[in-house]
Amino acid sequence: MGEPLLILDGVSKLYGDVPAVRGIDLRIDAGEFVAIMGPSGCGKTTTLRMLAGLETPSDGEIRLRGRRMNEVKPWDRDTPMVWQSLALFPFMSVLKNVEFGLKMRGLGAAERERRAMGWLERLHIAAYRDRQVSQLSGGERQRVALARALVTEPEILLLDEPMSALDAHLVVHMQSELKQLQEQLGITFCYVTHNQSEAFAMADRVVIMSQGRVQQIGSPREVYRTPATRFVAEFVGANNILPGRVRALSDGLVEVETAFGCLRAKAPADDTPEVGRDVSLVVSADRVVLGREAAAEGNSLPGTLIGEEFVGAVVTLYLDIGRETELRVQTQQHNLDDLDLARGTRLVASWRPEHSVILPEG
Repeated sequence: MGEPLLILDGVSKLYGDVPAVRGIDLRIDAGEFVAIMGPSGCGKTTTLRMLAGLETPSDGEIRLRGRRMNEVKPWDRDTPMVWQSLALFPFMSVLKNVEFGLKMRGLGAAERERRAMGWLERLHIAAYRDRQVSQLSGGERQRVALARALVTEPEILLLDEPMSALDAHLVVHMQSELKQLQEQLGITFCYVTHNQSEAFAMADRVVIMSQGRVQQIGSPREVYRTPATRFVAEFVGANNILPGRVRALSDGLVEVETAFGCLRAKAPADDTPEVGRDVSLVVSADRVVLGREAAAEGNSLPGTLIGEEFVGAVVTLYLDIGRETELRVQTQQHNLDDLDLARGTRLVASWRPEHSVILPEG
């Protein structure tokens, strides 16, 4: 197996004495779609700007196909960027916007137009070639920004929250189009977002950051189902986190004594906690099943329904399980038809031990 296309080796960035990025190690293969996500201020955009050459690492090394890139100027590296604001030239037509990068590379007018029109056609905006940017919708502007970045046929494309200004229904449509385009082209995408649904819908791997550090790297499913740290568990999905202490280990299960009784979880394969250790038991809201009675096997917690939240066909229910703690349950609306739910209804939340994740405290 050859060397990855892009390597970040211990990369840090300081602004004065303030660390924005702290010792990131990341490998990105050719043709991979990697999404970097985290809350505002976590260092994800600073990381992208270092890849683009707009910031110089304070420490560590960035290598593209084995070449050190730390001091290479933005115009001398093949890493175009699609900005959150899209950064189109308002005084140029759509065609001239897309041609701009080719003009800077010294291509003749006829070749520039041929290649630019090819991308406008590919992105279904050829009919707008002579329009001004101000005459386009948000989705059309995004396509122009993509065409301008892709017309130079780069090995890697950097994207900084390019869908943040789009309407929700358009975001879903553009996610599908962008992923299909990336797969067809075979170009490496490095995509920064704070939106979990965007990252999980498109990326091959997700990088979760917090306070300048990488918290976890993995496939969307790995990150969603097996968070590596408490931060990831709180940031990703709709996880319930119940603190406790390991009481016993038996038959591949960890018994955790919590304020709500003894609960069981599958023992981690790599780091089984010892008896007496403080841990958190994590269970995703969509793994929990509601009923009037406790399940015959597995974990069960009684509670009182105190709220509901509908998003399309999916409903999130909030149960008061005591000690000022809410348990979230996420399910399809039709699964609740037989329960005749109302605020104050007493219910039992149940889930299988293997659907729980154990995280160490501290």
